[in-house]
Amino acid sequence: MGGGPLRVGVVGTGALGFHHARVLRRMPGVEFAGIYDINPTRAAHVAGQLETTAHPSLAALLDRVDAATVAVPTPAHAAVGLAVLERGIALLVEKPVADSVAGAEQLVRAAAEQGVVLQVGHVERFNRAVRAAAPYLDEPRFLQIDRLAPFQARGTDVAVILDLMIHDLDLVLELVRAEVADVRATGVPLLSPHVDIANARLEFANGAIANLTASRVSRDRSRKLRMFQSSGYFSLDLAQGTGDFYRLRPGWQTLGATRLEQIVEHVRLEAPEAEPLRLELESFVRAVRGEEEVVVSGSAGALALTLACRVVDAIQASPLAAARP
Repeated sequence: MGGGPLRVGVVGTGALGFHHARVLRRMPGVEFAGIYDINPTRAAHVAGQLETTAHPSLAALLDRVDAATVAVPTPAHAAVGLAVLERGIALLVEKPVADSVAGAEQLVRAAAEQGVVLQVGHVERFNRAVRAAAPYLDEPRFLQIDRLAPFQARGTDVAVILDLMIHDLDLVLELVRAEVADVRATGVPLLSPHVDIANARLEFANGAIANLTASRVSRDRSRKLRMFQSSGYFSLDLAQGTGDFYRLRPGWQTLGATRLEQIVEHVRLEAPEAEPLRLELESFVRAVRGEEEVVVSGSAGALALTLACRVVDAIQASPLAAARP
């Protein structure tokens, strides 16, 4: 694209879309074109708060943009995303990319046919703790991820696997980079018609194991990632963006060590402070300009969604599901 400002708009101004608009309206190199929300009252309220334009229709917004971010409810991702892509407009769609693998494949195909960028909003890729751990990663072999949150109505149109666990499914696919050989899972609905708490155990073709728990019915909020690899152990707090790496000292077997401190050295993981959503949106803008590759492609989003669907299928086939009335 040319060197002028990139015209960007936001579709859907709920909890996530509001922040998309908040960040984009003040981003250098971006000409913020406004918002569209199917609820005109909500659109007017957000437009007033952010001092921007609420367009009367999706088409009216798309007439004025080179790129758009879509943060509508998950069941509408495919339909709205296709409306954007079919006009040759670059798209960042919030996670999950769609509510079905077929919908995800439609989006990936449409982006390829139009030759435009499709990015998926797996914002944890930009988490400060994940960025800080990246230089030390060396084929992690055991991963434990717990993502717990108190109940809220938003997101309950889908199971917790598509609402919360999808973040971590994408992360483990990126961290392990191997084919998933086996999926075992269990989960139950508690406060919504869909599964509200779930655990999944993934076995990868290279021998790695990932154990994931996601809950939206917990008392406290927590996002923790622990990883073991041959050179040491990571403990990451994704909520705080902090982490530690306990690295085995070279030649520790010959040191005659009697205490753990003599075997490992503590590395406090550091990365520049930055809002993950801002980093994600900046990466999208650079990708649309052709300045870098897409960080989370449509294909990567479809892969995470496919794995999420395997988790859902495993839950439905589990003895716990069979025992429910």
